[in-house]
Amino acid sequence: MDLLNGYRASLAEFTDRVAQVRPQQWSSPTPCPEWDVRTLVNHLVGEDRWTVPLFAGATVDDVGDRFAGDLLGADPVTAAADAAREAEAAVTAAGAMDRVVHLSFGDTAASEYAYQLTADHLIHAWDLAVALGVDPALDQQAVKVVADWFDVEENEYRGAGVIGPRIVLPDGADAQDRLLAAFGRDPGWAPD
Repeated sequence: MDLLNGYRASLAEFTDRVAQVRPQQWSSPTPCPEWDVRTLVNHLVGEDRWTVPLFAGATVDDVGDRFAGDLLGADPVTAAADAAREAEAAVTAAGAMDRVVHLSFGDTAASEYAYQLTADHLIHAWDLAVALGVDPALDQQAVKVVADWFDVEENEYRGAGVIGPRIVLPDGADAQDRLLAAFGRDPGWAPD
């Protein structure tokens, strides 16, 4: 599976989980200690909203605070699906991977940013699944796309403090659990 197909799969994994949120679950805890389900979904919707102008050449200053605060409104499922659809169109447009995006930490190849987006959607799809008590199995080809990329990037991410410590797993752990552990997730996490 190539990057763009991995990106599409990660979006589908996430939006499929969002569609499974029951009304009483929006305030449920997630593996992200400071985020409940609604906050986690709002984070990804915000990321998807940012993706469109960034892939169009905007800078962080150009966008400003346009996507601050609650982006989910009264219909979080539709908000997430709409944001994902628009982000997917921006990332998969002809020539999009040849661009440079202007991120807060500097200019970045669009392909590198697409890997970051893929990883964020995939890992948070798992976070959401376990928070909801639904099937946490991720698309194995998307797991491989992210794992191959993250194998090179892990130390930089950990050094920047954007992921938790690697979780030690028993021998024989599967590819999904190894990826989750690399991102500081305990594959056995469950809500209290």
